[in-house]
Amino acid sequence: MSETLDLPTIHAAFAARAPIAASPTGGPFLAVRTTGVFCRIGCPARTPKLENCEAFADASSALEAGYRACQRCHPQNATEGPDNRVIRAVVRLVEASETRVTEDDLRRAGIDPDTARRRFQKRLGISAMNYVRLRALARAAKTLSAGGSVTEAQLDADFDSPSGFRAAYAQVLGAAPSKPHLEPLMVDWCETPLGRMIVIGDDARLYLIEFTGSPSLRLTRQFARLAKLHRRPLLPGTSETTRRAAAQVAEYFAGDRHDFSVPLEPSGTAFQKTVWAALQTIPYGDTWSYAQLAAAIGRDSAHRAVASANGSNGLALLIPCHRVIASGGGLGGYAGGLDRKRALLQLEGAPGFAGGTLL
Repeated sequence: MSETLDLPTIHAAFAARAPIAASPTGGPFLAVRTTGVFCRIGCPARTPKLENCEAFADASSALEAGYRACQRCHPQNATEGPDNRVIRAVVRLVEASETRVTEDDLRRAGIDPDTARRRFQKRLGISAMNYVRLRALARAAKTLSAGGSVTEAQLDADFDSPSGFRAAYAQVLGAAPSKPHLEPLMVDWCETPLGRMIVIGDDARLYLIEFTGSPSLRLTRQFARLAKLHRRPLLPGTSETTRRAAAQVAEYFAGDRHDFSVPLEPSGTAFQKTVWAALQTIPYGDTWSYAQLAAAIGRDSAHRAVASANGSNGLALLIPCHRVIASGGGLGGYAGGLDRKRALLQLEGAPGFAGGTLL
């Protein structure tokens, strides 16, 4: 344990779930000798006794001391690596700018364009400048959907050439910029103690929120289904509902929120939507079996169909499919992974899961 760490202060912050200034290493971290686990400050786990605790400045030191990373708050991921720092710096610059960001703008902000390009390509599959271009076109699409003219949209996207703007718009959004109904769905992300979540929505409704640890094929299919069903492009950026969802998810993990108020737009069949509506009636801290869920919608024998609809939910946490477990008390399935499902039920204090040690 580092001599500079104040264990009583760190322990008190953990107990109060209080914010504490983080170092570049993501710490400090609180380790528990009796469980052999270490956590971030703010982890929803039960507060251990002070005499059983030890403090570490960084995750690597805790791991070297023989502690395991908590599976509820994932402290080993607390340090924001160089990829995330560059990506977030570019995103902040783009969101704060009213014109299209150039490579010179990146350099003036202390961001090397080549580094930004590599990091974006590695983590997001697109270059930094392509992200800038897509955000500019997203602004244009919003201008058109609000009734603005094509010229206003071109200026918002900071294109000098009308023909260049029309060509780029049509290539990305699939139609000429005279089509005002193609308001894009904005794709954002938020960080949680259980990993990153992808968040998709417009200013009116939320369309998707999923853990990125879900199988990549599942997320790809979710994206394709959204684009096809709603006939709207998916572009990087934030919206009113993605911001609200991120804030409410943070409150949920802090233990300050039991219900969500973000308007939702579930994408599924009539049967799936019926199942998802029933899921939203399961109280925080409670669980149902798949049989109970089937009975709740008047389809007592449709256990398999109900389980399939439950697994197809694309609005994790907000439509709480994690609260459905097997009849014998087992976890059942969960697209985000069973470790996450167990952690969510522990966080909510569900019967049979409350008060357990960290995974």
